[in-house]
Amino acid sequence: MITKNIGEFLVSYGLITVDQLRDCQQHMVQDGVSLQTCLITKKMATAEAIARAYAAYASLDYVGIITDKMADLDMLAKVPLKFLRDNVVIPISIDGRLVILTADPMKFQPLDEVNLLLGGEARYAVSSAVIIMEAINRYYPIEGTKQMIEELEGQEQEAGVAFEEIEEKDILSMATEAPIIKLVNNILFKAAKRGASDIHIEPFEKEIRVRYRIDGIMYDVMTPPKRAQGALISRLKIMANLNIAEKRMPQDGRIQIKVADKTIDLRVSILPVSWGERVVMRLLDRTRSVAKIDQIGLSDRDYAVLIKNIERPNGIIYVTGPTGSGKTTTLYSVLVELNSPEVNIITVEDPIEYQVAGIGQVQVREKVGLTFAIALRSILRQDPDVVMIGETRDPETAQIAIQAALTGHLVLSTLHTNSAPAAITRLIDMSIEPFLIASSVVLVVAQRLVRKLCGDCKKSYSPPVDLFARLGLDAQKASDISFYKAGGCEKCLNTGYLGRLPIFELMEVTEGIVRLAMERADTARITRQAIADGMSPLIEDGVRKIRMGLTTIEEVLSVATIEHGMLEQD
Repeated sequence: MITKNIGEFLVSYGLITVDQLRDCQQHMVQDGVSLQTCLITKKMATAEAIARAYAAYASLDYVGIITDKMADLDMLAKVPLKFLRDNVVIPISIDGRLVILTADPMKFQPLDEVNLLLGGEARYAVSSAVIIMEAINRYYPIEGTKQMIEELEGQEQEAGVAFEEIEEKDILSMATEAPIIKLVNNILFKAAKRGASDIHIEPFEKEIRVRYRIDGIMYDVMTPPKRAQGALISRLKIMANLNIAEKRMPQDGRIQIKVADKTIDLRVSILPVSWGERVVMRLLDRTRSVAKIDQIGLSDRDYAVLIKNIERPNGIIYVTGPTGSGKTTTLYSVLVELNSPEVNIITVEDPIEYQVAGIGQVQVREKVGLTFAIALRSILRQDPDVVMIGETRDPETAQIAIQAALTGHLVLSTLHTNSAPAAITRLIDMSIEPFLIASSVVLVVAQRLVRKLCGDCKKSYSPPVDLFARLGLDAQKASDISFYKAGGCEKCLNTGYLGRLPIFELMEVTEGIVRLAMERADTARITRQAIADGMSPLIEDGVRKIRMGLTTIEEVLSVATIEHGMLEQD
C-alpha cells in the first residue's frame, strides 16, 4: 500500500510517468526489488531526484552533501557499523543539532532505533543511498593510530604478535584483531579513504615512516615504533603470500582486500635497504569506472584525431609518458569506445587494472614464464580484432606488436618516453627497423597528470610576468586568461587541489614523420615536423587547461616545459 502511494506521488510530483510506474511495479513483483532500485536501474530517474521526491513525500528536509563538519565521530561510534549499512541511515550534526539521514523515509523503525540510542532528540531528513553509504564508509571511526601504537609499545616482545591468514573481508569490520593487524588495517583503510595511489613504509635507524602518495604528492602519515618493524613487514608479507624468512632479496606480491565495500588490489614491492625492508604498495580500486573517451579532457582537434585513428582496421597506437601518468586509464577509455559485440578485443596486462565486460584480459605471470611476448604470440591465435599490450618493455614485444599490426590488427600499447615524438627514436633504440615503424605506427599520444584545482576554494590572482614566458605566452596573450591558484578547504583537505587531470600531446605519423623516421632523425626534428603537421605540445594543452580554470601554472610547469629549439619550425 505504501509503495502504491509513493508511486502515485512520484507521478503527481512529475518525476515519472504512469507507464514507468506500471513497468516498475511489475519489475518489483517479479524480482523483489524496491521502487528506488527499479527507477535507478532502468535509468528512469537519478538517485538525487528520487531522494528529493521522497523528502517531499515525507515532508522532510533533503540533504545533498555530508561534510566533515557534519560528521560526529563520537556519535557514529555509538551505532554499530553493520546496522548503519544494512538500513542505509547515518546520524550527523547540522548547526549543532542531531539529524538522522535515511534513504527511505517510509522505514521508520531504523530511524527510531538510532534516535533512541542517541538520546531521542533527533530530527529526520532524507538523502540518497549513495551519499549516505559514502559518508558511512568515509567517516565511521576505526581505532585511533595513537592508541594502536601504544598497544604495540605495551607488548612485552615482538614474538607475541599473532599472525593469521588474511581473509577477504571488509577491514572496517576487523575491530578486535591483534594490535599489529589493526595497525596494518588502519594504514590500508586510511590510504583508501584519502584516495592514495601508493603507500610507502620506510625503515630508518630509530623509526619507521609511513607516507601516502595522493594526487602525485607524498604526505607523511604516521611513525610507528621501530620495534614494530619486523611484525609490520611480516604481516604484509603474509597478506601478500611472500616468504617471511627471506629478508635479503627483493620480493613482489599482491594483496586483495575490501575497504568500505570496495575491492582493492595492492601491488606489493619489498626491497632490502640499510635499516630493514622498505615496502611500497600501489593501490588499484577495482570498483572505479572508466571515463568515456569524450570525457578525458581532449581538445576538439585531438579528439577528432584519436577517433579517426582508433577506427582504423590495423596499426599501432602508443600512449607514452612516465610511470603513473595515466597511460593505462587512457587506453581503457579507448577500449570502452571500441568494445562491442562485433569486435574481439584481447588484452595482455601486468596487472589487470580494470575489469571490462566483453573483453578478454590476460594477466602476465613471469614467475611461470607467461611474459608479454609469450602471451602476445598466443592471443594472436585467438582471432582478435584489437590487441592491447599493457607495456612494450623489450624489443621482442615491440617486434611482435608490429607484426600484429602489419597482419591486420589494431594494437594499443604504452611506452616510457618524455614526449610523443620521442617514441619514434625510442623504438629505433630498441633495434626496430625504421621501415617497420613507418609501416605500423599510426599515432602516438603523450600525456602527464596535473593536479586539479578544488572548485570550492580556488582563488583568482595575477601571476608574475616571468611565468608567462615559461608557458610560451606574451603579455598580450596572457591578458585574456583568468589565472587561479590553490586555496584550501575541508573538501580538499586544505590542499587546494581535488583529483588530477591529464594534459595531452597527439602526434599522427604523417608522411613527414615517416620520412624523418626513415632518416633516423633526432627527436627535435621530429617534434618540429609534428608541430608543423598540427600537433599541440603538452605545454599548449596545459595552457588550455589553465585557461579553463582547471589547474595552475605551477602544476603545468612541473610536468611540461618549452625546450629550446623545439618550437622553431623549419
